Amino acid sequence: MKHTQKLAYYLILALCSSSFHRTSLCSPLLHLQKQPPSSPTRRRNPPPSKPSIRSYTLIDIDTATQGFSHRRVIGEGRLGTVYAALLDTGELIAVKRIYPWLVLSNNNAGFGFSSVVKSLSSAQHPNLVTITGYSEAPGERIIVMEYAGVVNLDMYLHQNPDGGFLLNWSHRVKIAAGAARGLQYLHESMAPSVIHGCVKPSNILIDAKLSAKLSDYGLNFLAPREKRGLVGYVDEEYWQGKGGQGSCKENDVYGYGVVLLELLSGRGCEEGWLVKWALPLIKEMRFSELLDPRIEYPSDLKPLMRMGKVALACVGNCRKSRPAIGQVVAIFNNLEAQLCV
Repeated sequence: MKHTQKLAYYLILALCSSSFHRTSLCSPLLHLQKQPPSSPTRRRNPPPSKPSIRSYTLIDIDTATQGFSHRRVIGEGRLGTVYAALLDTGELIAVKRIYPWLVLSNNNAGFGFSSVVKSLSSAQHPNLVTITGYSEAPGERIIVMEYAGVVNLDMYLHQNPDGGFLLNWSHRVKIAAGAARGLQYLHESMAPSVIHGCVKPSNILIDAKLSAKLSDYGLNFLAPREKRGLVGYVDEEYWQGKGGQGSCKENDVYGYGVVLLELLSGRGCEEGWLVKWALPLIKEMRFSELLDPRIEYPSDLKPLMRMGKVALACVGNCRKSRPAIGQVVAIFNNLEAQLCV
């Protein structure tokens, strides 16, 4: 990370905790202030309808990002660069600019892009980053999203030496549960179902309340064979599929299992090394060697052992034997109730 990005990152990390406490203390008061007086004759207004996705001109996006200034960069991944952008309405948004070389070399990025993004914009869930718009121009494909902050799980676990200390076991279970619920929504509530395609810590944003929001879902069609940033988060069968056909729900579950191993151990994926190292430890119940040494072990290890067994089922089995994400959610709802307050 560049120096300016590091400063912003550390500042946001410092504010996360304090923002959480302030919100927790103030929300009951705000609720009392905003609640209108009850009236038996008062007609209820219908809930507002979801606004349709907006198509932006390239000039709009260029202005909002100050000409795609490097000072506005808040993230870079396998598909593109993400910018913090300010619309003329004063709204802060996130803009993902797909790498031009991907657009020019991939027919999928050139044709049907707007249709796919419009479909993905219908995903509305607390554990998903909402897509609100897009922009197309020769050699340009841009996705506009809600601004959900710049801190992701990868930053907490791996990029900041002190980040691991900020996530205790309750926080980690909460993040795992939220990510699972977001994935379940994509798999089971969207019609047609949406395959995330690249479930990994850098695609799990963490807000001020330490809730997880999945980003970059459904975008794997833009670079199905791009290995950078994907190796280790998909199974071997993925690479055997033609034209990205290896992407499926079971592969999302595999990537989620790798994320669980990173939450448990505090170690990075390292292109699949983590799975090979961690699975024998889980099978042999050697959790003292597996768990992240940066934070104190809880008095009751059973919830974390259960979490390890879920990870084992996600990454240690072949596709047909992996659990559905709905089964994982049911387990984590229970674990969250045990560990999180």
